[in-house]
Amino acid sequence: MKQSIVKIENLSHRYSRDWAIRDINFEIDQVGILGLLGSNGAGKSTTMNILCGVLNQTEGNVFINGIDLREEPEEAKKLLGFLPQNAPLHLDLTVEEYLTYCAEIRNVPKNEIKLAVDEVMDKCGVAHFASRLLRNLSGGYRQRVGIAQAIIHKPKLVVLDEPTNGLDPNQILEVRKIIKQIAEERAVIFSTHILSEVQAICKDIKMIESGRMVFADTMEAFNNYILPDSMLVSMDNPPSAEVLSAIPGITAVEPLNDKSIRLRFKASPDLSKKIIAMAVQQGWQLSEIMLEKSSLDEVFAQLSNKKSN
Repeated sequence: MKQSIVKIENLSHRYSRDWAIRDINFEIDQVGILGLLGSNGAGKSTTMNILCGVLNQTEGNVFINGIDLREEPEEAKKLLGFLPQNAPLHLDLTVEEYLTYCAEIRNVPKNEIKLAVDEVMDKCGVAHFASRLLRNLSGGYRQRVGIAQAIIHKPKLVVLDEPTNGLDPNQILEVRKIIKQIAEERAVIFSTHILSEVQAICKDIKMIESGRMVFADTMEAFNNYILPDSMLVSMDNPPSAEVLSAIPGITAVEPLNDKSIRLRFKASPDLSKKIIAMAVQQGWQLSEIMLEKSSLDEVFAQLSNKKSN
């Protein structure tokens, strides 16, 4: 039987009287990226901190490659790499000095440290800054160094807590690329509150809200929750917004330009056919009609029981 890389059983933790997480369960048995999604305060960081041995859980168990994290923390942590929300950087060290220090405290054999440091600097795109002080790096490059320290000892599991938070779009793309490369060799847990980040790089997704797991499946299955709630129509002779608003089922009309309009609607069978028939009858000269899926934010809200009715 194949050994799970990580297995979490009935994980629960409370601060004082309040439960931060309750009965969290999941398992990873292969390399790749698992997205851990949740709004701020949902319990993601608590879960990550317990998983990485920073915090002792109130209840439940965590196994890393079959090793009980609470019973054998040192052995389990050898198999873990962790980048918390705020990377643990020593800003007065150079990139090379810092990563050498990280390799030493991770018990990388002395004769392999130089090679390990060179490998992660190259993989994370910071080799040309090897002798630069960390305090003089941009946020994006600091984050790369943070990822480098998490993989320097070649762990089986890498946990990244909000790794793209605060980065600009170009930096986000670069960090995503690095994470995808890492996931070719090891399991990665990618924690974020940004839906588009999970959608961009994750195949599997777990969603925590109010401390409980509310969704656990593939990204494809998650996308199946996304139902059409608007359509784009293009017409050479469009009617007024008032005319379109009067069509049963249409809830909003958003003119985009002289010929294109977004129509928002409630679930209504054959609405598209009705609009096409009216366009022919009224001479609107319809050239295109296309359904749009509801946003991931709305699905997130629905799964979180926050969607207003």
